[in-house]
Amino acid sequence: MSEVIVVGGGASGLVAAIMAARHGAHVTVLERMQRVGKKLLATGNGRCNLANRRLDAGRYHGADPAFVEGVFAQFGLEETLAFFDELGVCTEEEDEGKLFPASRQASSVLDVLRYEMARLGVVELCDVIVHGIERTRGGLRCICGDGRTFDAARVIVCTGGKSAPNLGSNGGGFKLAQALGHTVVEPFPALVQVRLDAPYLERIAGVGIQGKAEVWVEGSLEGAETGELLFAKYGISSTAILQLSRVMSEATLKQRETQLRIDMFPTLAHAALEALIRDRIAKDRQKPADFCFVGLIHKRLIPVLLQLAGIQEPRHPCGELQQVEVGRIASVMKEWTIPCIGTQSWMFSQVTAGGVATREVAPDTLESKRAPGVHFAGEVLDIDGDSGGYNLQWAWSSGFVAGTHAAS
Repeated sequence: MSEVIVVGGGASGLVAAIMAARHGAHVTVLERMQRVGKKLLATGNGRCNLANRRLDAGRYHGADPAFVEGVFAQFGLEETLAFFDELGVCTEEEDEGKLFPASRQASSVLDVLRYEMARLGVVELCDVIVHGIERTRGGLRCICGDGRTFDAARVIVCTGGKSAPNLGSNGGGFKLAQALGHTVVEPFPALVQVRLDAPYLERIAGVGIQGKAEVWVEGSLEGAETGELLFAKYGISSTAILQLSRVMSEATLKQRETQLRIDMFPTLAHAALEALIRDRIAKDRQKPADFCFVGLIHKRLIPVLLQLAGIQEPRHPCGELQQVEVGRIASVMKEWTIPCIGTQSWMFSQVTAGGVATREVAPDTLESKRAPGVHFAGEVLDIDGDSGGYNLQWAWSSGFVAGTHAAS
């Protein structure tokens, strides 16, 4: 019976351990935290958005997003659903193809994975920090911080990235990979709130609007999402912003000029919005200019937008607004542009972009081309997905492939 060590007890590590054990290996999981699966418990706000019905390679990012295709060909959506159904997890679909356990409890997903590992005889060892992997005459050896060593024929590195370090991902896997001769694409936070540079952010913190958000990098449109946009003292958040945050995070990391452009009325053309404003003015020309917009946009946004439009006397009657001023107000509402200066820290990011270069990993087995016998799975690789279950799908699928081939 071959010995397989899984370094990291997150989503990919748990599936890797199960598959290696199912293929006859004796498996030990080494986890640096006090228990396995801590980050898994936090996914989907504790409800575990474990996959997405609309699985597609186009929802993934990295130097070579097509790398995921070989993995999904072996363990895609249907195989994932069958795997969890076998373990007792029924799934239900929500908006935009998101799949959740029927229990809506991430803990139930972790429970069945741990139960299956126990049934297969997988050994869980927690509070174990692996500092290095070295080659021996008989295979590989994991060197731990407390002096212990663990020998194995194969090692699967499932340590995650750097996101949510309080849940176990501290970038340690990148150091292991580099020591083995691997290139690590510089990691940066993704699916994370965005920091903006504007003097009025404190005044509008907590305000949420529906609109379209665009990312412009050095004058070029690099991404757009429509949905809720929630302002905060540091900048802005929401699901739409999380989807765009990868572009902004990478651009600001490279010190490229980055702007967020907000269209508060994406269903109206500029001329139609101007006509709407003129119609409101015509209904009561004596209303103060700022009060004219009450009921159209959030009250706390009105003084900010009028100031940005250069309206000097917002308390004067709206009937005194000149046509050019109405045009400027409409322009601000359609193209509200705010400089982006980065993102919130690793503590707030849901996923890590960057990681072990996929060109140095076999796409069909996830075995290292630099260190034979070492496999990689999950977030430690230079693959990250959009929000909506895509990152957990990558964890399950890559864990399956790495575990299966490590044992066989």
